[in-house]
Order: sequence, then structure tokens, then C-alpha cells
Amino acid sequence: MWQQNYTPVAGSLALSALVAAIPIFVLLYMVGVKRKPAWISSLLGLTAAMLVSGAVYGMPLGRLFSSVLMGAAFGLWPIGWVVFTAVLLYRVTLESGRFDLLKDSIAHLSDDKRLQVLLIAFAFGAFIEGAAGFATPVAVAATMLVGLGFSPFYAAGICLLANTAPVAFGSLAIPITTLAVTTGLPVDRLSAGVGRICAPVSLFIPAYLIWVMSGWKGLKAIFPAAAVCGVAFAVTQFLMSNFVSPQLTDILSSIAAMGGVVLLTRFWRPSDVPETERGRLPHKTPHLLQAWGPYILLVIFVLLWGYKPMSVWLNSKNVLVNWPGLHNTIERMPPVVARPSPYAAVYNFNWLSAAGTSCLFAAILGSLVAGMAPMQFVKTIGHTFKQMALALLTLAAVLGIAYVMNYSGSTATLGLAFAATGAAFPFFSALLGWVGVFLTGSDTSANALFGTLQTVTANRLNMNEILMASANSAGGVMGKMVSLTSVAIAAAATSLKREDESLLFRFTIRHSVFLACVIGVVVLFYAYVAPGLAP
Repeated sequence: MWQQNYTPVAGSLALSALVAAIPIFVLLYMVGVKRKPAWISSLLGLTAAMLVSGAVYGMPLGRLFSSVLMGAAFGLWPIGWVVFTAVLLYRVTLESGRFDLLKDSIAHLSDDKRLQVLLIAFAFGAFIEGAAGFATPVAVAATMLVGLGFSPFYAAGICLLANTAPVAFGSLAIPITTLAVTTGLPVDRLSAGVGRICAPVSLFIPAYLIWVMSGWKGLKAIFPAAAVCGVAFAVTQFLMSNFVSPQLTDILSSIAAMGGVVLLTRFWRPSDVPETERGRLPHKTPHLLQAWGPYILLVIFVLLWGYKPMSVWLNSKNVLVNWPGLHNTIERMPPVVARPSPYAAVYNFNWLSAAGTSCLFAAILGSLVAGMAPMQFVKTIGHTFKQMALALLTLAAVLGIAYVMNYSGSTATLGLAFAATGAAFPFFSALLGWVGVFLTGSDTSANALFGTLQTVTANRLNMNEILMASANSAGGVMGKMVSLTSVAIAAAATSLKREDESLLFRFTIRHSVFLACVIGVVVLFYAYVAPGLAP
């Protein structure tokens, strides 16, 4: 059995941590400096991680390649599977011609651009994030705003800012699921932790958007709508993440936010809007049900998959694989663990119980509801795969990095080094998640990269490991708006000139850093002021 060594460079933790961070530096350089596509950057990062694990940590080659393959397998299933099927569901509404109707059903609720920002950029964007994720909400919402008369730059910028509160529960909560698998912590506890950190921030994000868009005067005129939107979203987010289902947190929170704003506009209008201006909804109910049908089915199937008797039966069909050449062939050592213990490597092929499978059933039935012919649905599957191919490769590579770093011990080295921040670690824990999403463009990938590091550090400092792991995901959501992937997608969706991407990045970076620090302060509050409220 091969034993992990956490100080392989001259017995020095500081030097070993610098070397262990080389894959992260490679990602940062390739994405942030060379501006290479995410799939190229992730493959180069994986190469660096393999070289460090083999040449510096002395990880046997067989175990090294096995850990990469297991990480890639997990990246493709269940993570890639749920992302693929979620985007497939979105494309069903798009290619059936129903998405325009769905879009209009929201856009025509009000002519006021600030209300449109709340309904489309924040609430509907959160809905798409919960169902599809992977920068889809930024592209969809920004395109809708441009179509409603917004300037391309501000449409892109506002949608990037709005795509924060829902990110941790995006794509049917796959970031939370990934965090649970990589850390070995209970998914329900992590869901509760992320919800308790994010919900207080979600309260003021809608108002923050309006302030950025139109200043204090504009916010004052529309404050009741911003407050209703924020409260409805945050309360539902807290309740769903803590007591019901992380998979449905974004979807139902966004519906609550949209419903709250729409209900408010029935008897209230902004103080600076003429009396004659009213919302309109020129679509018949059967047509609206046809457009929203696929997503209604998604909610039904996700609830069904989470129903206890059903989930027990579904999980009974899982196939557990003791990963060849890796399972219990590596020994974790103190101080990462209390005593030397084998490192398990069990791959769960949950072919039926996976959230992606429930989404697939919703997509199949949703295609029928939307009036899509079977052959057209098959073509849509092909279009989705073509769209997602490089994204799936990126997921496989990033998860390969995470697994080889975990099993070689380099993640533990970084965790031990982070323990040196001592009492300030809860704040830096959130910033580490921010860095992860900035590098990878994905809260899922950031959780895979740094989730174990967070728990290692928390245990080293005798802190709440659930809280620290949750802080990684919660802090990461604020890095989404500055990840080069998101910026590029927002720019492309609004037809911004390529040279304007740097301006868009500068527009979002100050908001991103500020909001990430707010998350850090919330984590500090749970850690020291009200530990009894922490998960």
C-alpha cells in the first residue's frame, strides 16, 4: 500500500504547497493570461497535476492513471449527464419553437426596464440556472434583454451580476452533489449549509442589480418590487435547501420570485411610471402550458425522484464499482486523518437514480407536450451533444485534476498550508471558492478542486467542516460573473465586439470581489458569532 507524503519537497510544507499549487497556476495562466479555451486549459492543468503527482509526490503510475480515469468517469456521470440532459430540456423548448412564447410570457408582464431586469435577468435567469446551468442563463437572459431594447453592454453586465444567487444550486444542484461526493459529507447537510450562507445575500441581490442599473433614485422608485423579489427568492431558497430538495431549490425559488413580482404589479406600480403603463400578457393559457410544460414536468420528476420510497427503489439499482487499481491501495496519513487509514475509491454508477435521468424523462415527455416529432427530438439530442462535447471534455479533465490531487496527497498539502491562516480561514475559505470558479468557470469544478482541501483545513483547525465546504460553493458563486467563460458567453450572446470583453470584465470585477467578501463575512458570522446557526 502506497502512503501519502504531504511534505515531499525537502520536508517543507511551504515549498511543497507551492509545488502542489502548480496545476492551479497553470489553469490561472492559461485562462487568465493566455485566454485559452476552458477545455485546453483544463487538459494542460491535468497534465501538470499528473506530472506533480508522479514526479514530486512519487505516486505510482498505475494509481495515478486510475485516479484520473475515476475522476473523468465521475465528471461524465453523473455530473456531465445532468448537465447534458438539462441543456437538452432547454433545447426542446427552443427547437420546438415554444421558447419564444415562454420568453414573451415573462417579457410582456411589464414595460418597465427595471421590472424586466428583476423578472428576466434575476428570476428567469435563476430558473434557467436551476434547470440547465452552464452559462445558459446568461446567454438566454442577455439575449432577451437586448431584444427588449437594452444596450448590449448593460444587458451582458446585468445578467452576469444576476447570475450569482442561484449558481450553487444550478443544474439540479450538481455543484452540491459534486461537493458531497468529493468530500464524503452528507449532501443534505451541505445543501443546508450553502442555503444558510447564500440566502442572506440573495435578499439584497435584486436591489443591488437595480442600484447598479439606475442608482439610488431608480432603486427608491422600485424598491417594493426589489424587496418582494429578494425576500421571495431568499426565503424559498432557505426552506428548499434546508428542508426539501437541493435539486429544486433554484427552480422553485425563481418561480416564487417571479410570482411575487407579478402579484405585486397587479396593484402597485413604480412611483415614477405613468398611470397608463401596464403589463400585458397576450397569450392563451393552453399555449402557455405547452411552453412551460417541459419545466413543469421537470419539477414533477425531480420531486418523484426525491420521494423517499421511490428514491430507495431507484438507489437499489445503483452499480457500485471498487475502482480497479485504486480502491484501498493508498494510505492516508496523519495529520490529515487521526490514524493511517486506506483511501477508498468506490464509483457509484447510479444509472437510474441520477438527477440527469429524471431530467431525461422530463425532456422526453416534454418534447411530446411541446409538439415535437420523435425524429426532431432525436435531432435535438444530436444538437445538444454537439453543443456540449467540449464542455463534457472540460468536466472530465477538471474532475481528473481533482481526483489525482486528492489521491496523491497534494490537496492535503494545500489544506495544511491554508491552516496557517488560522482564525481568518472562514473568510479565506469563501475567497478560495471564488478563485476556483474564476479559474474554471464552474462552481461544480471549483467544488471538485477545492472541496477536499476545505475539509482538510477545517479539521486541521478544529472548525466546522460542513460550514467550510459550504463556504467554498457559496463563495464560488460570486466568481461566476468574472470567469472568462461567462464573460465570453455574455459578450457573444449580445454581439459585443471582442475588444469589449475586457471592458465587461472590468465592469463586473469590483462587484464580484465585493460580493465574495460579503460571503466571507457571512461565513465568519456563522463560525464565531452564531455557531449554533451553522449547519
